[in-house]
Amino acid sequence: MPSNDEVDRIVDAWGRERPDLDFSPLQVLSRVGRLAKHLDRERRSAFSRAGLESWEFDVLSALRRAGAPYQLSPKQLLQQTLVSSGTMTNRIDRLVDLGLVTRQTDPRDGRGVLVVMTTAGLDQVDAAITQLIDAEADLLDTLSASDQDRLAGLLRKLSLDFD
Repeated sequence: MPSNDEVDRIVDAWGRERPDLDFSPLQVLSRVGRLAKHLDRERRSAFSRAGLESWEFDVLSALRRAGAPYQLSPKQLLQQTLVSSGTMTNRIDRLVDLGLVTRQTDPRDGRGVLVVMTTAGLDQVDAAITQLIDAEADLLDTLSASDQDRLAGLLRKLSLDFD
């Protein structure tokens, strides 16, 4: 395995051109950014193999994580997927058209609506999460379990301010 990567080359070049600046943040965050692009590509590929788009997986996985009977209100889906209400309405409409979810009246509040995952939606999200776990395990296979735990802890520490 090479000892230098593209980020090392970029930081070295900037260091030559701007020795007055501390480029150490780039050592971490440029790698995070580059890895995010690779991860996004791998995730899209894993979801595609399961017959889903990324946005479909986001909604279906929120319903799956809710547990049986795999239903949430549109507001709960908004909170978990961080999209606008208009975007969520369009996504739910498209998932209904695909037969992956249904809309049902909330029995606790006759005015409310619940988004309920269908059996087809459950099958697809389960296939997608299996594909995703396999792909992500492959991405991490050069790190030992303890390295993965340490990295997860450090990334958690960084991300706490954003969640």
